[in-house]
Amino acid sequence: MRKRVLLLILLATPFLGTASHIVGGEFELLHLKDYQYRLNLVLYFDVLNGAPGAKDLAAAVRIFRKLDGARMMDVTLPLTSEGIIDYTQPECSHGELVTRRLFYSTTITLSPDVFNDPGGYYVAWERCCRNYTITNIFSENPTSGGTYAGQTFYLEFPPVIKDGQPFVDSTPRLFPPLNDFGCPRRPYYTDFGGTDDDGDSLYYSIVTPLNTKTPDALAPGGTRPGPYPDVTWRRPYSATNILNGAPDLRISRDGFLTVTPSSQGLFVFAVKVEEFRNKVKIGETRRDFQMLVVDACPKAQPPQILGKKLTDATFTYDNKMDVYFASTVADDKRCINIQISDPDSKSLDDNLQEKVKFKIIALNFKKDLAGLLPAVTSATLINGSTAEFKICLPQCPYFIGGAYQIGIIAMDDACSLPLTDTLRVSVLVDPPLNHKPRFTTANPITATVKEGDEAAWPFKVVDDDGDQLLVSVLTNGFVLKDAGMTFSILDFQTASVGGEIKWDAYCNIYDFTRRNSFQVTIMAEDKDLCQLTDPAKALYNFTVILPGNASPIIDTDLTPAARERNVKISRRIAESVNFTVTGKDLIDNDYLVLTGTPKDFAFTDYGITVSTNPVKGYGPVSTNLLWDLKCNSLDLKTKDTFSFQFIVVDNANKCRVYKADTVDVELKVLPPLNQPPLLTITNNTPNAYVLYNNTVNLTLGPPIELILTGTDGDFNPTKDNLKIDLVKESGNVEPRGYSFSVVKGKSPISTSFYWAPDCSIFENGVYENDYSFLFTITDDHCLSAKKDSVILKLKIKDINGSDTHFIPPNFFSPNGDNVNDYFAMEIKDLETGEIRNVLPNDNCVSRFEGVRIYNRWGNQVFQSLERNFKWYAHGESAGVYFYFLNFTKKEYKGSISLRY
Repeated sequence: MRKRVLLLILLATPFLGTASHIVGGEFELLHLKDYQYRLNLVLYFDVLNGAPGAKDLAAAVRIFRKLDGARMMDVTLPLTSEGIIDYTQPECSHGELVTRRLFYSTTITLSPDVFNDPGGYYVAWERCCRNYTITNIFSENPTSGGTYAGQTFYLEFPPVIKDGQPFVDSTPRLFPPLNDFGCPRRPYYTDFGGTDDDGDSLYYSIVTPLNTKTPDALAPGGTRPGPYPDVTWRRPYSATNILNGAPDLRISRDGFLTVTPSSQGLFVFAVKVEEFRNKVKIGETRRDFQMLVVDACPKAQPPQILGKKLTDATFTYDNKMDVYFASTVADDKRCINIQISDPDSKSLDDNLQEKVKFKIIALNFKKDLAGLLPAVTSATLINGSTAEFKICLPQCPYFIGGAYQIGIIAMDDACSLPLTDTLRVSVLVDPPLNHKPRFTTANPITATVKEGDEAAWPFKVVDDDGDQLLVSVLTNGFVLKDAGMTFSILDFQTASVGGEIKWDAYCNIYDFTRRNSFQVTIMAEDKDLCQLTDPAKALYNFTVILPGNASPIIDTDLTPAARERNVKISRRIAESVNFTVTGKDLIDNDYLVLTGTPKDFAFTDYGITVSTNPVKGYGPVSTNLLWDLKCNSLDLKTKDTFSFQFIVVDNANKCRVYKADTVDVELKVLPPLNQPPLLTITNNTPNAYVLYNNTVNLTLGPPIELILTGTDGDFNPTKDNLKIDLVKESGNVEPRGYSFSVVKGKSPISTSFYWAPDCSIFENGVYENDYSFLFTITDDHCLSAKKDSVILKLKIKDINGSDTHFIPPNFFSPNGDNVNDYFAMEIKDLETGEIRNVLPNDNCVSRFEGVRIYNRWGNQVFQSLERNFKWYAHGESAGVYFYFLNFTKKEYKGSISLRY
């Protein structure tokens, strides 16, 4: 050990609100009894960088369900103990690193009524913050807006009950970490491996440490469900480059951690430990920790270990050594010598002395070899001296089948971890002469029995050395008594054991349909001196032959086929589905079970009548399905195909040999047939205008009166409800003033359309309008409603007011002869005698307003506002008179002669 003083100044970040103190830690969940467990939290506290106020007196942790993150339980863990972690070499400590182990613990009950989800659960606790001086991740003071780094302590565990049976598990217990620092370019190693109380397999790997969700010292409201974020790596560091070492940080599958750092710093890392049982992962825990690398390791060289056999003159074996010992070698001769030297014992820096020691470990087997160590395992080398030790090996090998290997490791007192050298010794030892037990009865044996038979196979095993025998039986995955077998020892002596295997191969004892082949191995081990496991074996292969059994037959009355597998049928709404399914066993007449199940729906959802319980009995068993397809219970847009599976099973026979037959019935439900309704339009005033092909050409004048009639030919199961409606109207001018009433009812139904248009329908100097009216009739037939439609077209134009053929009369003779006795705007048809007005027709453009007649002196002698005026000229003298005919937008004037 170097005696020079090493000075190291570490800067500690002051405690500001959020503590920077977390080195690492992990959870443990250990089974106590029944459903009681002890939950432990181990937290490693940085004494140098952590403020005393940052030490929690309790931890409020939470348990969540992995499936959905549901919170299952809050647990308060009180601080129960604490202590300083020791150095491997206490003399190396100069205050570079001081770590305190805080232990929080309590007892909890995990009820099987609550903790039974197959996906398992996890425990978590969020705590901020880590040291602010960490090199490989961002870990800054969150109160200054920096990138914070907390730690989420995390552990996964399985349910406490599986498949209805208690599932007991204790999570791994990890060894406490070493409080050692590393040095640049100096190998660093530590054992992170742990133990598992249940003997489960553990697998170790390096992962990115977990951060917390908030920068608060303790998460507000408590820890929230995961997933939890990772810490943020500084470049060039990452999960595969933790220390930028050469080589970098690695961990073996067994948990041995190694690294050769390249530079100084404080480095954080995390180890994930996965727990497997029967090759299935059942749990996981994480340990976060930090490693301090400082240039505080004095220059040192590793020791050297050499070996030699007792008969060798010198120590010539370096690194590897092979030895062989016959069974006749005495105990004091079954030894090897080792020699340890160290160059540092010649160094003035070490005062010409170096302390060394050694230990022994098993390499290709698992066993604690501390018992092989001699009484003295250490020495102080002075000025280049060496130390020699004798190691004697046991008479018996540790296993049969080759050499066992041990590692003899020499260690010096270098700082901060001992430098080492290993001598690998391969040891082949002949055990004392021993004859294996032997079976005097024939084996292996292959036997076949019929169901219902009873048979026995005797055995006898002896040991020629007279050793006591231990006889046991092994099966290939079954319990002897469950299969109707017994294993009996009938003759037991020191070196001779006899007995038999008996088999009562009855189906009422064991369900041979699940398995009919069995393997039984009788093993005989002798208690020889070395008690090595090398048993004699007798192998028995048994097979049972089951009785024959005819298959049942299933059939429906939907087809004439005697045995269908798939039947497809269709029915319409308002029809019925009615069929019978029958299961038969015509040969054996066994007890049958007939069941019918719908696929992806329930019978009760649709009002289907069928036996929902299995139909059981001997001989034919039947079930009937009846379904009235009603409109209000089906939505064919959502589902129109229904599948039923019927199965008849014969498994109640003596050997429960499973035989079955199946038929699938697929029903396609169709909408009901439907005759579309019919809508017609008739003219209620045929003398006023003509309705042809649902079209009316009309000159302004008479009103439009139409009758719309709807009929429907559907009468099953009831008449449809009909509705006549006007769904659209259009025109070059918006139609206004008409009347129409929607009508509903059963066939026949009718309604009317009435319109008395006037001049207000014309706009913008256009006196001819086109209109279109769309009428519909709809029925409500179940799931297949139909309709009919009619388009009514109207053309309405103004009255012709042309004066092209307007020729007023120009004389009259009021002489009382009843011929032309008055002046009027009329003319008499000579053929028919009809008298008609010759004035231009009144229309929406121009209308007659009146007539004025003047004599030749300009005096008004007559005036009228009537189109059919008559001037008899009473008292007027013969001569020429002048008239003025006034229309809205025009005036006609002329002269008329009055003659007597």
